[in-house]
Amino acid sequence: MTTPYLVQRFVLLFSILIAPAAWSADVVPPPPELAAKSWVLMDAASGNVLVDHQGSQRLPPASLTKLMTSHVAALELQRGRIKESDLVTISEKAWRMGGSKMFVKVGNQVAVSDLLRGIIVQSGNDASIALAEHLAGGEDTFAALMNQEAKRLGLADTHFVNATGWPADGHYSSALDMAKLARAIVIEDPEHYALYAEKEFVWNGIKQPNRNLLLWRDPSVDGLKTGHTEEAGYCLVASSKRDGQRLIAAVFGTDSEAARATETAKLLAYGFNFFDSKVFFKQGAAVQTVDVWKGAARTVKAGVANDFAAALPKRTSGEYQTRITLAEEAPVAPIAAGAPLGRVELVGGDGKVVMQAPLVALEAVEEGGFFRRVWDSIRLFFRGLFG
Repeated sequence: MTTPYLVQRFVLLFSILIAPAAWSADVVPPPPELAAKSWVLMDAASGNVLVDHQGSQRLPPASLTKLMTSHVAALELQRGRIKESDLVTISEKAWRMGGSKMFVKVGNQVAVSDLLRGIIVQSGNDASIALAEHLAGGEDTFAALMNQEAKRLGLADTHFVNATGWPADGHYSSALDMAKLARAIVIEDPEHYALYAEKEFVWNGIKQPNRNLLLWRDPSVDGLKTGHTEEAGYCLVASSKRDGQRLIAAVFGTDSEAARATETAKLLAYGFNFFDSKVFFKQGAAVQTVDVWKGAARTVKAGVANDFAAALPKRTSGEYQTRITLAEEAPVAPIAAGAPLGRVELVGGDGKVVMQAPLVALEAVEEGGFFRRVWDSIRLFFRGLFG
């Protein structure tokens, strides 16, 4: 497991959210009402939820399920447990599966890379089952892996029974959880995220288009996935990036393929029109130098463990300022990388803190030599004595 992968996981798990309640109604107009059952709009950089209409309602996710199928596969690729060139033998179960298909044939051997495209672009149920069987030995076991990943990501209203989204008791998700999952895909695996923008894929002589109509209508949209069953209606999770700002929209339960694209576009337009996404401090960048007692070094670089970011109302985004507060006492070596040294805060125009995160050591500081420790002990004694 590589260090960047661990960092990406840490960033995702500990992303900081700003409460929508901090935005007064006279600053941001109400979001549009959509012809759908539930919907969520999320800022990708911060994880801020900008719009939430029944976002935690448990609903059948249909083929949105395949976002988790492809995500688990991508993580296995990152871990080196499988390779894109690995050949997967197609089982009879995969071949016989109904619904949308990649049209693989029983007994054929298909590369993992092709199966991923069959899942992401063509929404192939057959490809999903084939890859699930290859990774876990069976679809039931793979569903358990999906649920483990859902737990890691904090998807509280999600439970998977299969790898396809085929209707089944106990198989459900929510608009909020799917937005979180989409954000994980964007952050944790940018290499394979490019697949979600592909408009078509040809396999077995059959060319099939990506069902995400926004890929054709809006050049800023570069993913992610559609879903449809009679029970679920028409669903879409879409991501759009404009001028460096990325938003994710998850819409459940519209009544047609055209409607899911139109309603999702409304949500994205609202977000880009009324919010600015800002990264105030980048992960790993030094924002403060902190004095150290009894150390091999006199100071330590301090910053944030993950991007300190927020999506703010455009009309007031310039009023927000950052503030750094150090711990009352300077740290004493040894200091481990990641040790807390204070906090960073985002302060609104009214002086209220709307967001905060730990200020941490970006590097380790070893204990200093004997004379350094003795001298600093004397200094600390008199400092405590005389204040």
